[in-house]
Amino acid sequence: MNSPLPSSWEVPAVFRSRLGDSAGRQRVMSADGHLLIILHKVPEPGDTTRSPVLFWRNPRGDWTSSEGGPGLGALNAHIDSWRKAVDRIEVQTQQHPSAEGFFEVLQSTTPLLRTIRNTQRTLQEARQESPDDRPILLARDDAGELERAVELLHSDAKNGMDYMIARQGEEQTQRTHQLVRAGHRLNVLIALFLPLTAIGSVFGMNLSHGLERWQPPWLFWSLLATALVIGVLLMTAVVFRVKPPRTATSRLH
Repeated sequence: MNSPLPSSWEVPAVFRSRLGDSAGRQRVMSADGHLLIILHKVPEPGDTTRSPVLFWRNPRGDWTSSEGGPGLGALNAHIDSWRKAVDRIEVQTQQHPSAEGFFEVLQSTTPLLRTIRNTQRTLQEARQESPDDRPILLARDDAGELERAVELLHSDAKNGMDYMIARQGEEQTQRTHQLVRAGHRLNVLIALFLPLTAIGSVFGMNLSHGLERWQPPWLFWSLLATALVIGVLLMTAVVFRVKPPRTATSRLH
C-alpha cells in the first residue's frame, strides 16, 4: 500500500498506519515528540480533488515538507499561495459587476472558504500540540486572516448577486406596470371612439335605411353628440370602475 508520506521520513510507525493511500482530510498527528501536519493546497476552480501538503517536525525541532526544502519555508510558501489566490479574487471583484462575475466569485470562494477554515482549525490543533512553537502560531494567525478575507469576498459576491436579482426583478415589475398603464390608456381611447366608429360604420353602409333622401343637418350633429356622450360614459366606466391593477411598485408609491 502506497503512503503519502515520503519514504525517507523517519516518522513513527503510527503515522504510516493511520494514513491510507491518500492523505485524507486536514489534521494533525503527534507521537514520541514528532508532529505531522496535513494540509490541503489551494483548490483550483472546478477541481473536486484536494492535493495534500505535509509538514513534519522531528523531536529536534527540524521541519521538513513533502514539497521539498525546509518545512518552515514551505509552510510560509503555502500561506503565500493562499494570499495570492485571495488577491486574485479581489481583483476579479473590482471589475465591472455582473451576474456572471459574481457567480464566478462564488464558485471560486466556496471551496476556498471550506478549505481555509479546515486549515485554520488544523493549525489551531497543531498550536495546542506545540504551544511553544512560534512558527505554528504565526501560520495559524495568517490562516485566520485569510479565512476572514475569503469569507468577506464570498459574502460580498453573494450580496452583489442578490442585489442584481432584486434590481432586475424591480425593473421587470416597472416594465410590467408600464405595459398595464399603456393597455389601460388604450382601453380608454377605445371606449371613447367605439360609439363613433360603430355609428359611422352603420350609417356608412350601402344599405337602405330610410334616411338617404331625408337628411337634415341637425341629424348629423345629433348622432355625433349621441356617440360622444356614449363614448364619454364608456370612458368614465373604464376609468373609475375598471381601474388598472396595481403592481408592487405602484403600491410602494
